Amino acid sequence: MKIVLADDGIVFDGDTPKQRPLGGVESSIVNLTRELALRGHQVMVRNMCAQARMIDGVDWAPLKDGLPETADLYIANRGDKLIPLLPKAKRAAFWIHNPARYLLKWRYLSKLWLRKPTVVFIGDYHATTYPAWAPDGGRKVIPYGIAKDFTGLPVRGVPAPKAIFTSNPLRSLDWLLDLWVQSIRTRVPNAELHLFTGAATYGAVGDAKAQEMAAILTKAKGLAHLGVVLRDPVAKPRLIEEFQSSRAMLYRGDLNETFCLAVGEAQAAGVPAVVGRYGSVVERVIDGETGTIAENDAMFAEAAVRWLTDDALWTRAHAAALAKQGRWGWPDAAKAFEELMA
Repeated sequence: MKIVLADDGIVFDGDTPKQRPLGGVESSIVNLTRELALRGHQVMVRNMCAQARMIDGVDWAPLKDGLPETADLYIANRGDKLIPLLPKAKRAAFWIHNPARYLLKWRYLSKLWLRKPTVVFIGDYHATTYPAWAPDGGRKVIPYGIAKDFTGLPVRGVPAPKAIFTSNPLRSLDWLLDLWVQSIRTRVPNAELHLFTGAATYGAVGDAKAQEMAAILTKAKGLAHLGVVLRDPVAKPRLIEEFQSSRAMLYRGDLNETFCLAVGEAQAAGVPAVVGRYGSVVERVIDGETGTIAENDAMFAEAAVRWLTDDALWTRAHAAALAKQGRWGWPDAAKAFEELMA
């Protein structure tokens, strides 16, 4: 089948994840289209990339150069201006990644009403953010796959008490720093909290919020004497290496979090996670088995201390996460997208 995906966000292509940090949405476009190509489809991505290239079997070219005339499946990614494009496609899907409340504007609703594409959500919580009365041509939940590089890793020995945070600094990092200082580091004085975060991962969107992020990162730098280690975001291969030496992922979550690839990747790599009951992060952790879903701040801190200090508990959770948390991969997600063409 001929599949075309259009995106008008940041500049990237299929090689970007190998070269620098990349956000979850963009990484997912790369992984999905590569997998669809591996499954024998003719796959074209038209986005803000710099030049036309064939990468891993996917035809990448600038969106400004236009779209083909027809396709078996056209996937419009996020932007309202993309919805009406490629009108001769046999099937159309609108793939969204943020809470769907942003669609409740005339510029979206009018286009969705006219085109009626299948609206693709990335999780069960995500699907609840689009009201039943809003227009669509069907609704389908297709979770992100976990990239195979994060799966199939060997069981390893218990690491030092190193916690890790790999999400957007605007998503509760300020809160985590306070909790770390007041309730976690005081009980595990040799623990470290490594922060792989910053504006670089988010392209122009990150640039727009860089000043707001900088205030939180400055606070983090000032806590070096309490085990807080500020690191730059890293590409996926290096991130996997960091997971291999990490004891726990600490991330409260956010109501705007519709999948949380950061926690999903950490869990697949065998890192127990402590999360709050916010947004979709509860879908990424098996409570009591691969981590903890904390109901309040005190429970979060208690769980973090336990995962950082209880070797037997950590060993069981590590093995469970490796065994269970990478089962849904991009081949499964690609197959689900194929079903849209049925």
